[in-house]
Amino acid sequence: MTRSVTILGATGSVGRSTAALLEAAPDGAFQVEALVAGRDAAALADMARRLRARVAVLADPAGLPALRDALSGTGVEAAAGEAAVLDAARRPVDWTMAAIVGAAGLMPILAALARGGTLALANKEALVCAGDLVLHAAAASGATILPVDSEHNAIFQALDARDPAMVERIIITASGGPFRTADLETMRAATPAQAVRHPVWSMGAKISVDSATMFNKGLELIEAARLFPVPPDRLEVLVHPQSAVHGLVQYADGSLLAQLGTPDMRTPIAHALAWPGRMHADVPRLNLAQLGCLDFFPPDPVRFPALRLARAALMAEGGAPTILNAANEVAVGRFLEGRLGFLDIARVVEDSLDRMGAPPVPALEAVLDLDAAARRTATELADRLALQTDA
Repeated sequence: MTRSVTILGATGSVGRSTAALLEAAPDGAFQVEALVAGRDAAALADMARRLRARVAVLADPAGLPALRDALSGTGVEAAAGEAAVLDAARRPVDWTMAAIVGAAGLMPILAALARGGTLALANKEALVCAGDLVLHAAAASGATILPVDSEHNAIFQALDARDPAMVERIIITASGGPFRTADLETMRAATPAQAVRHPVWSMGAKISVDSATMFNKGLELIEAARLFPVPPDRLEVLVHPQSAVHGLVQYADGSLLAQLGTPDMRTPIAHALAWPGRMHADVPRLNLAQLGCLDFFPPDPVRFPALRLARAALMAEGGAPTILNAANEVAVGRFLEGRLGFLDIARVVEDSLDRMGAPPVPALEAVLDLDAAARRTATELADRLALQTDA
């Protein structure tokens, strides 16, 4: 049967990988309903033509004239703006890829979950800043959430959720990023160009910086606590430079199950796209004999305080994870603009958490208000640090 598909975040790295799998699939396997992107009208129009989408939507209304011109005569409907994005997310489809980066993806995710179906979740921030709301929305509509992050997808494949009491621990692996062996002085002087130069994965700028600080693993710890039926004290992170093992599950009988593969996002996307079955993905196969060895070691808490901050936010509950995510987004943005030092990213996040605590977030409005307040606080703290540095 043909599976209908929508891609939220179509022109990002995950969206492009999803599109590549759809193009390579047999004719008739998938029908693309909607493609949603930020502001790249040319790339969105090109993808819409190739995938024969029914509608293409830009979040930025300024790009609508260019999008309409590019799609003229194709039969693809063009739209733009926040309301159009939410309308696209609400269209009835079997499967939605949620790959809009950051907290901006929350509202489209909630819109997609409200009408049911399967949501392939590549946006970890939504579960971090509004985990209870996202899970309640899925439960209310009967929607299925499938993790697409390589680590959570690996755990999903290795986890026997029928008896969570038999799970002793879940291990998320981390490549260590570009500064895995760097000293603090090198990290203090790091430039955006150095931080986004990931040694293994090809990703967008924001997630590449998160990998360099290891905030991505902190966010993934919180996401894993939302997705999997184990308490936070059974979640661990191990640095694994080869990025061949993406996640492991330790059971009470001593068994340690791992999912392995080459570091290519098409593998977890293909798993989610075909679930509960499998589909072909034209990715390089992992050659263990060629790889030779698999190394693992604990992360350094001094050089990478992000894991400590994320775990503290998770244990504090309430709105602490919302604050952590918002402050990190602000600090990473300032760093990429050259207005904040690399090590100051964690400092801004920690100071934001110390100042704001863990207020309750019982409803969506409270989450959005706290997210906005945390961004204002983080901006103020980042500006203060920048002034101190200039002085």
